[in-house]
Amino acid sequence: MANIVASVNVSHVPAIGAAWDNGKKNDPYWQPVFDGFDFSKKWIAELKPDVIILVYNDHASAFDATIIPTFALGCAPEFPPADEGWGPRPVPTVIGHPVMASHIAQSVILDEFDLTIINRMDVDHGLTVPLTLMFGQPAEWPCRIIPLAVNVVQFPPPTGNRCWNLGKALRRAVESYPEDLRVVIFGTGGMSHQLQGPRAGLINKEWDQQFLDSLAADGQTARAIPFIEYVRETGSEGIEMVMWLIARGALDDKVREVYRFYHVPCSNTALGHLILENASFSK
Repeated sequence: MANIVASVNVSHVPAIGAAWDNGKKNDPYWQPVFDGFDFSKKWIAELKPDVIILVYNDHASAFDATIIPTFALGCAPEFPPADEGWGPRPVPTVIGHPVMASHIAQSVILDEFDLTIINRMDVDHGLTVPLTLMFGQPAEWPCRIIPLAVNVVQFPPPTGNRCWNLGKALRRAVESYPEDLRVVIFGTGGMSHQLQGPRAGLINKEWDQQFLDSLAADGQTARAIPFIEYVRETGSEGIEMVMWLIARGALDDKVREVYRFYHVPCSNTALGHLILENASFSK
């Protein structure tokens, strides 16, 4: 059967993609950010996942106010990079896994989670920036990728607890897939940041670290955080961290913290990164 063996949690700051694409990764401002992923690149290269389930949020590239799915699973054979107003990023097209994605959709929906099934979708920086941070910019991404878009842009977003339970349902779906595949789940977005209004530039380092600590433990504190606390303590965009709870819910109760990286500032936001492996997993 297939198995989710680890999670990668990482911010998806759009300026990171712009810095990489425009050859600025060695600039003094950006070099500490990219250096923070040297370990991660080696780790994932050694792990060699067959499939990545990448949880992210769309930024009005595939969806707009006419349709706002809470959870949307990409079941297409491929997903081209989106044009976010300045042309598509010069990154490889994402190659999906439609057979496995369709299996996941069936399993999760019958497990009483209502998913929107997407058979055509462009993917924006929310998905491509984490791939760049973990793989650089190869001629093609080294494994199949199943996108899972979550609404954290328009109120109401899903609760952290709902996201946690979706992670559990995803794990059940993956483990019922008959092919022997090594799966890594990505939770992206966050950490604390607000992009507009009087609190623009808000960063709450202490809260961010407590959230990372909870995920590295059993995640129970993090899954119980109410929406209003994310907004109050981490800014209007901090709610993106509920997507990290999907990734954490898909893992064992006990995990190994493999790597942690936290950097401020990164384009006026706090960049967070956490790699967890199931305690039962052995390479």
